[in-house]
Amino acid sequence: MKSENLCAVVTGGASGLGLSVARRVVAEGGRAMLLDVQDDAGSTAARSMGSRAQFLHCDVTQEAEVDAAMANAKEQMGGLNLVVNCAGIVGAGRVLGREGPMSGEFFTKVVQINLIGTFLVDKAAAVQMQSNTPGDEGERGLIIHTSSVAAFEGQIGQCAYSATKGAVMSMTLPMARELARIGIRVMAIAPGIFQTPMVGGMREDVQKSLEAQIPFPSRLGRPEEYAQLVMSICHSPYLNGETIRLDGAVRMQPK
Repeated sequence: MKSENLCAVVTGGASGLGLSVARRVVAEGGRAMLLDVQDDAGSTAARSMGSRAQFLHCDVTQEAEVDAAMANAKEQMGGLNLVVNCAGIVGAGRVLGREGPMSGEFFTKVVQINLIGTFLVDKAAAVQMQSNTPGDEGERGLIIHTSSVAAFEGQIGQCAYSATKGAVMSMTLPMARELARIGIRVMAIAPGIFQTPMVGGMREDVQKSLEAQIPFPSRLGRPEEYAQLVMSICHSPYLNGETIRLDGAVRMQPK
C-alpha cells in the first residue's frame, strides 16, 4: 500500500505508540482517525496534525461503539485500509500478592481491553475493508496487532498482561489465513521496552535499569521506531500472519 493512499484507524491514538503511528501516517500523506477514551488528549493530538487527522471517542470493549466508530471513520476519511491496534493496559499484579490473590475481576478487565478489544476492532475493520477495491495484488486492507515481548518472556506480575499479549499474537495467523480470501493481511508487532508515557513516569534510576537490560542499542525503544515498522509492513505485501519482535535483542528476566 502506498503511504499517500492510507486511510488508517489507530486505537489508543491519543498517546504513546498509537500517536506516533498516526503522526507517521499523516506525515507521509495519508489520513488517520485516532480512537481513544482520552477525549482531550485525542482531540488535541488530532488538531496538531491538521486536516488529515481526526479523533473519535471509542471504548474498544464496547462492541456497538467499535462498530459505529469504524463505519464513521471510513465515511469521514473516504476509506479504510489500515487498522493499528495500540489500545491496551499493562495490568500488572501478582497472582498471589501481598494484599491477597488477584481478583478474577482484575484479570477479566485486562482481557477485555487488550484481547477482546483487539478482536472487536479487527472484526469491525474487516467488515468495512471487505468492500474495498482491491489493489494490484488483490489487497484490500491491513490489520496490525500490538503484542509484546511479554508474550514470550512474561515477568513475575505480568500474568494477566502476558496472557493477553500471547493471545493477540496467537490469533494473528489464523485470522490472516481466514481473511486472505478477501485480501486482508494481519500482522503483529511485539515491542520490547519503549519510551511511552507509562515508562516516562518511572523514576530515572528505574529507567536506567531498564535500559541496561537491552543488549543493543542499549536504550529504550522510541515510539517513532514502532511507527516506522508499521509503515514497513504496509509497504511489504509479502509480510502476513507473522509477529515481529522490536526489542533491541532483549530477553526479559523473571523480574
